[in-house]
Amino acid sequence: MAKVRTGDVALFTGQNKVLAVGEIGVVFTNGDFADALWPPRPGGKSWRTVYSLRDFVPADIPYEVLNRLINYSENHKFPGQLLLEGDRARAVIEGLRITPRTVLEQLGAAEPVPAAVPSQRVELERQHTPTVGFERAAATTLYRREEQPLVMEFCATLATTAGRFRSPVGICDIYLEGPDGVEVIEAKSGTAHAHVREALSQVLDYAPHSPLPADRLAVLVPAPLHERELSLLHRYGVDCIHRVAPGVFRRVAAPDHKRRLMKSLWTAS
Repeated sequence: MAKVRTGDVALFTGQNKVLAVGEIGVVFTNGDFADALWPPRPGGKSWRTVYSLRDFVPADIPYEVLNRLINYSENHKFPGQLLLEGDRARAVIEGLRITPRTVLEQLGAAEPVPAAVPSQRVELERQHTPTVGFERAAATTLYRREEQPLVMEFCATLATTAGRFRSPVGICDIYLEGPDGVEVIEAKSGTAHAHVREALSQVLDYAPHSPLPADRLAVLVPAPLHERELSLLHRYGVDCIHRVAPGVFRRVAAPDHKRRLMKSLWTAS
């Protein structure tokens, strides 16, 4: 634990899978505090090192997926505590598309809300809105449970290696550089209008920050879109990629003239 820092990622394992993804907050050593949480057995040692979590998201990732990312045997069971560093740590974070809050803060893409916020009245329908919270850029979360399997399945079908890029507005879901050009893709777990509208705003926000000028933008969804949502994407020159069957995806491309018209906006500095 001496090597663990704020912003590091913690995977909670059991039952042959990753049960949750967390982000390390504060790390400290205090025997009395630790013993109050986890009373040691008679004659046993104290778990003196304590850490908090900035974020915690339930997950359902089979061990086989994790083992492939770090080149372990498929039947490895992850007993006890394991610390991954360097390339193996990066392989897990990138492979599972984990986006720590600390990284976003370092990029300036998300800023903590001040701890002291004056009390204020709110409308009745907003009475459950917290006055102290955290602003996230483009609804980015530590681990997007519903969308990450879709992203991983789609990336497995690609002939080129999929990456991501970090920018002042957040971290994109998929960034591709290949023979067909440069593409930025945003994934969503649903096909409702709200999902598509959010994905559109995100991909348009990321595009000007692309390491190389984007030739195409696309939204990845788990099923075909209705005409209204598809037209919304095409109006801005954005393709739709939807899942047809396991490991099979179909692209519904935006009209070429729309793409050409919008490309000057995508690449604007």
